[in-house]
Amino acid sequence: MREAAYIPLARSGELATRAKEALRRLGECRMCPHECAVDRLAGQTGRCGTARLACVASYGPHFGEESVLVGRYGSGTIFLANCNLSCIFCQNADISQGGHGTATPSERIVEMMVHLRGRHCHNLNFVTPTHVVPQILEALVGAVGHGLSAPLVYNCGGYESVETLRLLDGVVDIYMPDAKYADAAVASRLSGCEGYPEAMRAALKEMHRQVGDLAIDGGVAARGLLVRHLVLPNGLAGTGQTMRFIAEEISRDTYVNIMAQYRPMHRARECPQITSMVTHDEMAEAYRLARSYGLHRFAD
Repeated sequence: MREAAYIPLARSGELATRAKEALRRLGECRMCPHECAVDRLAGQTGRCGTARLACVASYGPHFGEESVLVGRYGSGTIFLANCNLSCIFCQNADISQGGHGTATPSERIVEMMVHLRGRHCHNLNFVTPTHVVPQILEALVGAVGHGLSAPLVYNCGGYESVETLRLLDGVVDIYMPDAKYADAAVASRLSGCEGYPEAMRAALKEMHRQVGDLAIDGGVAARGLLVRHLVLPNGLAGTGQTMRFIAEEISRDTYVNIMAQYRPMHRARECPQITSMVTHDEMAEAYRLARSYGLHRFAD
């Protein structure tokens, strides 16, 4: 197994330096494109509803992720509460918007990480990490001190700040962002964020610059970019535009998961266009569009 990306940074002391800088930025938080500028170190909260401590909803080996993450022993997943998006159709709204989780000091997150590695999980998978990058870096420093060396997965909604992502250059092994929308007005209506397509595209470019196309070793992802795209009813996700962007501005070798999991949950009834399930024909068209732009690596 190859060495995790962050180990050289830990040896040089750069990882600890990054963690300190990231924590300092919480004093006027601009971790994501919302740029709330609140003092989270003093207990203030912005759009994500999170102050100094990360909130953890649950953790454990997870077998419901893409097969290249799960392997034989599962993906060591830490589900983080709260989110910088407010998707009206979110299937995990109790966690992402209801704050169902526990404020957790870094020492406890270290214990979780070490425990998951002890269960032989193939990676450490932080779900919804965008708003708690400083806390993850802080815990990672401590975990390396306990002998941790496992690939780090950054499993996010795609509404990212490039400046924050640069703190993770050489830290994250596998980036797994959503590419939710191609239309800014749709993103604003369904997820409560401004400028989503522009932010997502800039983020994907930066992620790919850092880790490249997904490399798979022994059937398990080792390093690279894996993009998720949830197909929405009535073409609201803008699948064709997103697939074209990925193919032409990222790489035709990008590993893409075109997902059919949409369900009209949470507050989906507020938007008549998303009150139905995605049809077989809509999924077939999504794959046709992806292939038409030369994409060919799809998750199972």
